[in-house]
Amino acid sequence: MNEATQKKTIRRLQIIEGHVRAVQRMVENDDYCIDVIRQISAVQSALSKVSQVILEEHLSHCVTEAVRGDDATRREKVLQEIADVFEHANGK
Repeated sequence: MNEATQKKTIRRLQIIEGHVRAVQRMVENDDYCIDVIRQISAVQSALSKVSQVILEEHLSHCVTEAVRGDDATRREKVLQEIADVFEHANGK
């Protein structure tokens, strides 16, 4: 991962961490359940965005290098990893 993307990703994760702690406080304070659920949904959305950024970075570097390379074993491994990620994302 390039340095700029890494810094942005870490910053996003720090924000998410703070958000999760806020949700925890909401639960501790017995806040209205729908408000808690909305905040959990926002955290999930933020995590999905981070996952998307990391996947894009992986596809543009690691996967591209493996596909262009001569190592068939590495290429197959990387392609299987991508298939597994998409399978997991689709709930299978």
